[in-house]
Amino acid sequence: MGNTLKLTVPDGLPFIDWEREFDFPVADVFRAHGDPSLITQWLGPRGTNVVIDHYDFHTGGGFRYSHTGPDGASYVFSGIFHTVRENEFAVQTFEYDGYPDVVSIEFASFEDLGNGRSRLRGHGVYPSMAARDGMASSGMEGGMSDGYDRLEELLGQQGR
Repeated sequence: MGNTLKLTVPDGLPFIDWEREFDFPVADVFRAHGDPSLITQWLGPRGTNVVIDHYDFHTGGGFRYSHTGPDGASYVFSGIFHTVRENEFAVQTFEYDGYPDVVSIEFASFEDLGNGRSRLRGHGVYPSMAARDGMASSGMEGGMSDGYDRLEELLGQQGR
């Protein structure tokens, strides 16, 4: 698997950008972002267990789920899907219960690269530099990288 996460934390701006290519069509990658039964199999770092309270991947829907690590610590995340366009685009808020009142806005674009390949591009906007820096130093990159590797493995197990 030669696809890797590219995460960018630009100097002086409250943004985090990411990009990851997949050896699977856009429809498969999009479906894996919207189906709760698939989300629990790939989201987050290896060794974590995801429990979904609710996950409604459509415009106006919302989500709340927890990650529990091998050490037993649990982390709860929630948000609202403001816009979801099938196989194209999603905009959501994202909040970690450990940092109440700090909400980011995330934009995700799903791109068809042809030949059964796709690219996911994301842009996160944070309310302050401190919030952005806290997220960037939280282990986000490792968790996202693991999660996207797990997503590609999951899609491979499902066949094309």
